[in-house]
Amino acid sequence: MSTSTPEAKKALRARILSRRAALKAGELARAAASIRDVALAVPEVAGARRVAAYVSVGSEPGTGPLIETLSDTGVEVLLPQLQPDGDLDWAPYEGPQALVTAARGLLEPAGSPLGVNAADDADALLVPGLAADRSGGRLGRGGGSYDRVLARQGGRRFTCVLLHDGEVMDIPVPREPHDVPVTAAATPSGLHRFR
Repeated sequence: MSTSTPEAKKALRARILSRRAALKAGELARAAASIRDVALAVPEVAGARRVAAYVSVGSEPGTGPLIETLSDTGVEVLLPQLQPDGDLDWAPYEGPQALVTAARGLLEPAGSPLGVNAADDADALLVPGLAADRSGGRLGRGGGSYDRVLARQGGRRFTCVLLHDGEVMDIPVPREPHDVPVTAAATPSGLHRFR
């Protein structure tokens, strides 16, 4: 009997979240600094005027150093605000003091929302995930919020999932029709381009 795609996704999520839970604070801090360096070396990010990103939480690959560096160099950073329907609105990053705790333990910008389409004008879109495969298939947490954002991008922008080393897989990640691939993955050890 074969496993359904939702079941396969659930099992893979559980394995990756278990591995992430074992990461120590020092490992997470080093990974965040390395991801910052990798992302800033990518031409699409290095030359960006506007980047849509997110605030990492828990054992996710850290985005704090990257967001700070982008902001300090004059790049407009947009961060998501989770809406009741699961879609994402966007607001500008105005420093760590302007982040508030939101639903699901997320940190979001306290500023006025710019609309769900604000990220469409970003030069680069950096998204969370748990895994990616060599064709750009991305495994998220299962809410579909970032698939909506990626679908609106329509392949027009550089879209990159931020992952820990070992989360870019040689085998396909389970996919459903609504799953939208990304163009790259940034890990502490380097950038992986998919298409």
